[in-house]
Amino acid sequence: MGWLLLLAAGCSEIVFAISLKFNDGFTKLWPSVVTGISGAGSFYLLMLAIRTLPLGTAYAVWTGMGAVGVAIVGIFLFKESSDWIRLASILLIVIGIVGLKLTHTE
Repeated sequence: MGWLLLLAAGCSEIVFAISLKFNDGFTKLWPSVVTGISGAGSFYLLMLAIRTLPLGTAYAVWTGMGAVGVAIVGIFLFKESSDWIRLASILLIVIGIVGLKLTHTE
């Protein structure tokens, strides 16, 4: 259950970060509401996940999911660079996340 909560927290973190791009310094109401709700939800789900997962593992996976998710969304939604160095760097983060998951025993 901890890993599912962490997955949901990571997805909420991606929504949080992307919504920052759209809220224009918290001057647009609905994007700002999405930012607040997704940010709070992400932290809450992370808090629940660390009840059963090691803190270091959970936090690293959470931030890694956010970084990878936002980088991928940025490539597709905002036409950010997708050169091989960027993609290789994203892949290294994914490898680290998978490694943390594989080394965790519940």
